[in-house]
Amino acid sequence: MADAPQLPDDAETRARWGNFAWSAESAEKAKEILSRYPEGRQLSCSIPFLDLAQRQVGAETNTQGWLPIPVIEFVARELGVPYIRIFEVATFYTMFNLVPVGRYHVQVCGTTPCMLRGSDDVMAACKSRGMKKGHTTEDGLFTLTEVECMGNCSSAPMVQINDDNFEDLTFDRTIAILDALAKGESPKPGTQEPGRHTVEPVGAPTNLAAMVTENHDYRPEWGSAA
Repeated sequence: MADAPQLPDDAETRARWGNFAWSAESAEKAKEILSRYPEGRQLSCSIPFLDLAQRQVGAETNTQGWLPIPVIEFVARELGVPYIRIFEVATFYTMFNLVPVGRYHVQVCGTTPCMLRGSDDVMAACKSRGMKKGHTTEDGLFTLTEVECMGNCSSAPMVQINDDNFEDLTFDRTIAILDALAKGESPKPGTQEPGRHTVEPVGAPTNLAAMVTENHDYRPEWGSAA
């Protein structure tokens, strides 16, 4: 808990975000989201509303976006629920940033499958480009965070940068992605393994029938009870 970020709620933050309101585009999306739920179930909109608000903040600041406290208060008012109910959601899900982040939020998975497959090299690549866990680079370009499993174990190690996942990483592949982003380019998301498209086996697919065919010493009767 000592490393938990302190949510900014100073006069400067209030002055900047105290009058937050939906943009015309966000207002249309909010209306569509709200229509999905019956009357009295507005709290179900808390996650999509917070995501919409974070994206609008990101568009206004040219960053990945975050949720200042006045923005969370705005969402609560929009849904007609106590502030604490929305605050609970915002602080529970790590998809919501509670402090400012850079233009690119680099989230490196350090859970066991990624660690065994080389996440330390991914982290080293980030550090070689001036990143430090829990901090944003001085140019405001990158924020580095270490996260838990993000569900890409079959193509580990991986990193999520804003809305995109990059998988099958090495030190050099991570450097190439970061350098491309720094130049304003859009590197290809997904697996970085040549010839691989999703998480199919590297090389030819295998199955049990093929294993049996290839094992000439196999005898079906070996599996029978004596």
